[in-house]
Amino acid sequence: MNILNLFNALPGAVAQGLIWGIMAIGVYITFRILDIADLTVDGTLCTGGAVCIMMMQSGQNVWVALLGALLAGAAAGMVTGLLYTFMGIPAILSGILTQLGLYSINLKIMGKANQAINVDKFDLLVSLRYIKGVPFYKNTILIVAVVIVILIGVLYWFFGTELGCSLRATGCNDNMARAQGINTNFNKVLGLMLSNALVALSGALLGQYQGFADVNMGRGAIVIGLAAVIIGEAVFGRIFHNFALRLLAVGFGSIIYYFVLQIVIWMGIDTDLLKLLSAAVVAIFLAIPTWKSRYFSKPVSRGGAKNAAD
Repeated sequence: MNILNLFNALPGAVAQGLIWGIMAIGVYITFRILDIADLTVDGTLCTGGAVCIMMMQSGQNVWVALLGALLAGAAAGMVTGLLYTFMGIPAILSGILTQLGLYSINLKIMGKANQAINVDKFDLLVSLRYIKGVPFYKNTILIVAVVIVILIGVLYWFFGTELGCSLRATGCNDNMARAQGINTNFNKVLGLMLSNALVALSGALLGQYQGFADVNMGRGAIVIGLAAVIIGEAVFGRIFHNFALRLLAVGFGSIIYYFVLQIVIWMGIDTDLLKLLSAAVVAIFLAIPTWKSRYFSKPVSRGGAKNAAD
């Protein structure tokens, strides 16, 4: 095991962590703000990559391609939202149905199972080859970090508006929000659209970074997103109380996840077990609050309860 190989792989881990961090922020919106387990992201990530690469191959510049990916992700989120609100299908099943449909749509978009894009022929925004030996303004890590900061700033502003506050209220207490005259169904659809738009943007950047879009590139994405959310909250939750800092913590959580992934690969653990490891990490971190309350919290004495009642 050569530690030099580990250090050489760390810049790539940071770049991938930042790109997946955008996806994790999208997962945070549905999982933490709306309290919805949305499985659409496994399909939307590929949709973003497929749309971006196919638009660039057709002659569009990278910014138009990114916008197209963003809108495609929002459309996928809207489908899930309508299945959930208008048709009354449970949220988790709505996401599965949309994800299933997106598999065929992604194949139709690309025309085959995968499509490659060459950094020498196209003016890409990010690439694996833009990590070392390039001017700082073309460095993938810097560019994606700037994108994340801008996204967090926009989201912080949006969730401070009346519409954003109503969306947060919908996730906190659906019935109370409805009693206050908030259109909760609209907010759920909007939240799912916003979340999946960010996931598709992440997929578009990931497709450029790795040089191809593959129909299976989003498989297990929800686990990585949840891992980033949970790790970010566990590591930075006590010091990051501001909403914008919580979103930043999710991005850091994604970087930590990929750091751990690189260490696992460096240690020689079978790469076929990586997704199993990811699932185990998410399960453990999700269980920690329950374990704390069940096994480590101090029981309330009867006398204390009586005094409290008095």
